Amino acid sequence: MSEPTQKYSITMPRDIAEAARARSGPSGLSAYVAAAVSRQIERDNLNELIAVAEAEHGPIADEEVQSLRDQLQQARRQQTHGETNAA
Repeated sequence: MSEPTQKYSITMPRDIAEAARARSGPSGLSAYVAAAVSRQIERDNLNELIAVAEAEHGPIADEEVQSLRDQLQQARRQQTHGETNAA
């Protein structure tokens, strides 16, 4: 069962609305916009969590961020390599 919906009127630049309409596919513009707003809310929530963590523990150094990105890339390469060998 899906969430209850309500109709809203929003204003946005025409070029953005037309680009969204062109990409919305069979689910329609409303579903496309709802998904975009949902992703933005997730980002906002993550930014709030980061702000709280940085207030408590201090900011994360650029080197730490890069190290974690490198680890993630390595894990992805290993996963892709492992999936290729498993087939």
